[in-house]
Amino acid sequence: MTLTKEFTQKLYDNFAENTKYRAVENAATKNGLLNALESRESHAANLPEFSIDLTKDPVSNQKQSGRCWMFAALNTFRHKTIADFKLDKFEFSQAYTFFWDKYEKSNWFFEQLLANPEMDSERLRFLLQTPQGDGGQWDMIVAIFQKYGVVPKSIYPESVASSASHELDQYLNKLLRQDAQLLLEAAKANQDTTALRETLLSEIFNYLAATLGLPPQKFDFAIRDKDGQNLTKFSGTPQEFYDQFVGVDLDEYVSVINAPTKDKPFNQSYTVEFLGNVVGSKAVKHLNVDMDRFKKLAIAQMQQGETVWFGCDVGQVSNRKAGLLTLDAYDFETALDIKFTQDKASRLDYAESLMTHAMVLTGVDLDDAGQSKKWKIENSWGKDAGEFDGYFVASDEWMDEFTYQIVVRKEFLTSQELQAYEAKPKVLLPWDPMGALAI
Repeated sequence: MTLTKEFTQKLYDNFAENTKYRAVENAATKNGLLNALESRESHAANLPEFSIDLTKDPVSNQKQSGRCWMFAALNTFRHKTIADFKLDKFEFSQAYTFFWDKYEKSNWFFEQLLANPEMDSERLRFLLQTPQGDGGQWDMIVAIFQKYGVVPKSIYPESVASSASHELDQYLNKLLRQDAQLLLEAAKANQDTTALRETLLSEIFNYLAATLGLPPQKFDFAIRDKDGQNLTKFSGTPQEFYDQFVGVDLDEYVSVINAPTKDKPFNQSYTVEFLGNVVGSKAVKHLNVDMDRFKKLAIAQMQQGETVWFGCDVGQVSNRKAGLLTLDAYDFETALDIKFTQDKASRLDYAESLMTHAMVLTGVDLDDAGQSKKWKIENSWGKDAGEFDGYFVASDEWMDEFTYQIVVRKEFLTSQELQAYEAKPKVLLPWDPMGALAI
């Protein structure tokens, strides 16, 4: 239809004559839309009190980077290390895993291109759009830990590029697109690409080392407990440091998702085309379950005293200033007669929602029947994000609608669920929303 002057004038007059809309106009133009529509009730209903509350460790800060998935994984280990060694505080180096992920992702990008030099234009366009990014998946950080280990933050501290990664990514992707042209032209001419690929990877390694710093291969480290009594010393490799200071068998963890779309039946496993970072590592894999089972698995792990890595769409009705994730954070319906009616599946199908952020579930409030009411979340935006020293509170209803992934130990799965997870996964398209966290 064509927007006629008469139709637009009717809309104009309707708004101008509506006193409620004019009041909202005054409030929103003066204070901003979300500030004007913020609901007081959402604060009172989501106080930071939980029947299971696993940690009050100081939160970390990913700053201006997309390393949430790394921070979340390292935070789950950090709580264990702080408890095991009776520390006041401790952080693993997120910059260290960042370096090796960038290096491995560059090689992964080359691998996908050379596996099919004649791939269709849509897939090639997808790969070239973001040859590598800051994001990632649980199985991808596992691949980094298993190959490169971890180091303390004091041994490999933050750099300008790790704390604000836009410049690093801009020029690395510029280099990778140029490399893609060189490799594909050589492959299509039936030339051996091995020597060329090694030359290009050498250039990338030098770029990363100059920008982020050369990571340690061996180091010495010592730390004293919070009471000043016990001193723990270490000398060795990052892999040996992982064994001593983390000691978690990463093969015992599985990714569980809730994606209630028609193309993803429950109790089946899925992977995403092109999704990965370390060539030769195990594939990224998800088990899809209904939301009730999803939450029960997360609760079961926390009841055993272990926090839970999870992925969500954090920007949805998110009150970052208050640290609240609630469906009633803003009242559009009362103010503007606008009601958002899409369900979880529809939001995924119509590109309204996808996984954008990884954090850690560190607590949950349960009713007398053991059902969740609200959740405590450790974010990685620093202590000043929200009103609870960097921790957030999510209502149970928000979790239902905008949480998509958790990582739990295999022992919590039924035998049927474990069998479904270990079955050959269905391969989803590269742009599927269940792979979006890795962009």
